[in-house]
Amino acid sequence: MALFATIQSYEHPALHRNPTTGPKSPSKNPVGSLRSIIIPMKNKSLLHAQVADSSLVQPLLAEDVVLFEFDEYMATKAKKVDNALNEAVPLQYPKKIHRAMRYSLLAGGKRVRPVLCIASCELVGGDESLAIPTACAVEMVHTMSLIHDDLPCMDNDDLRRGKPTNHKAFGEETAVLAGDALLSLAFEHIAAKTTNVSPERVVQTIVELGSAVGSLGLVAGQMVDIHSEGKEVTLRDLEYIHVHKTAKLLEASVVCGAIMGGGNEIEVEKMRKYARCIGLLFQVVDDILDVTKSSEELGKTAGKDLVSDKATYPKLMGIEGAKNFAAELVAQAIEELAYFDGAKAAPLYYLANYIANRQT
Repeated sequence: MALFATIQSYEHPALHRNPTTGPKSPSKNPVGSLRSIIIPMKNKSLLHAQVADSSLVQPLLAEDVVLFEFDEYMATKAKKVDNALNEAVPLQYPKKIHRAMRYSLLAGGKRVRPVLCIASCELVGGDESLAIPTACAVEMVHTMSLIHDDLPCMDNDDLRRGKPTNHKAFGEETAVLAGDALLSLAFEHIAAKTTNVSPERVVQTIVELGSAVGSLGLVAGQMVDIHSEGKEVTLRDLEYIHVHKTAKLLEASVVCGAIMGGGNEIEVEKMRKYARCIGLLFQVVDDILDVTKSSEELGKTAGKDLVSDKATYPKLMGIEGAKNFAAELVAQAIEELAYFDGAKAAPLYYLANYIANRQT
């Protein structure tokens, strides 16, 4: 399988083998039925990990790999991130803007991006404390993007994470300012709160995150997405939109964690390739859920893409084609992790599987 990080990220080879129907991945492993993953262990035999409903891995071939409680791992890391975010944005004067910032930032969510940041840091040998400020910054940027994306001039949505969107709760002017404040605070937080990391790595992290958000990153994807509504969109166009609008920030989450953890060039590049796969995977699954789940199940308005005639993977590939593409992205992400020790990489294997099988 070609590594699509070696070419332009919006030119995934799977999309060009059959531009009409999309990739033809093995139908045995579509999203929604991904119950097992193969964990290739560096310099060891393969570990075949069966994913049970409890998210508990049962090691079948490698005796030296301990059981890994993914749900517990996610809950523990998410709680640490939540506590750090609560401290990072205290309720202070002017109270309305800080209430609005906290309203969206502390509204729950799965904290996938900050957990990816921490897991990547730990994989290359760093302590989670090195990545916590960056993990918080990534979540601040993500929250900003949600606040702005929900605005009437953008996607015009009224529901987010089961609650009224920020502009519905506080007004459009405050919502815009809350997003702006979170974006600027993200970079301030990395610079001011990161300890025991070299200045060079801190600057490298800030550059990585900044590029993921700007006119060649998230903003680029959003801009092309807006101007594509109601137009004929190809799979290549669609991938460009989602690689930039969604995947770039997930990529930055993983790469920044590896940088903060002291990863070398090879490790950082492996993490980048892994992240590009799961970043695009996140959006493919999002598109599938938008047409297969209700608003109550998702905690946000379902079916909006269909109503607004937006291009989505199910629309261009069909549901099964989109599921097969997602399965291929999972397989490629796992392939990138084969470079690392399987036990240390377990959280990232599970996060890829979690993203593929999420229901909200």
